[in-house]
Amino acid sequence: MAGSTAIDTDNGLTWTNHRRSLPGVRVVAGDLRGRRIEAPTTEATRPTTDKVREAVFNSLRSMDVVEGARVLDLFAGTGAMGIEALSRGAAHCVFVESDRAALAVLRTNLQQLGIADKSTVISGDAVMQAAQQQGVDLLIADPPYGYKDWARLLAGVTAGLVVLESDREVGDIEGWNTVRAKKYGRTHVAFLQCQTTPAGTVEGE
Repeated sequence: MAGSTAIDTDNGLTWTNHRRSLPGVRVVAGDLRGRRIEAPTTEATRPTTDKVREAVFNSLRSMDVVEGARVLDLFAGTGAMGIEALSRGAAHCVFVESDRAALAVLRTNLQQLGIADKSTVISGDAVMQAAQQQGVDLLIADPPYGYKDWARLLAGVTAGLVVLESDREVGDIEGWNTVRAKKYGRTHVAFLQCQTTPAGTVEGE
């Protein structure tokens, strides 16, 4: 059977056989619950596992920050985190990714799931876009493992809440308060609030 083809409209890239994807990546909850999220079989893309995504969004639900939110998904990869947010009621998501194969699959996922009208896909640098995107309620960043330049990434960010995913403890970042920190297996997730945000805006567990 011939594989399907996706086209990245920014650079004309054609990526064939995107069905050769990582198994078991699906939307966990919400309107799109159970729908498959395609992922390229390249080392450049490491989708957040269903288990970690479920735990992260359970925490976000307890904070009441997803419904109606404008979301920024940095290092978006396949878009799994932003797609999960849209499935759970977010108003709009901006996806930022620089890898060509991932961009092609990301656009295909949004079209197949019927949420392209609630999405903006940007091919570019995550650090640059983090500062440029204003009016964001929730920022999610899942960079490649080993990433350490959190302070530079968050410089100029005005989002009410930031979620960072890493293979190690994120630690303190100047100008930000860690309101919650979790570890799921080898994955560390930190929930941060800007120190200029009024106290009590985000509730804990």
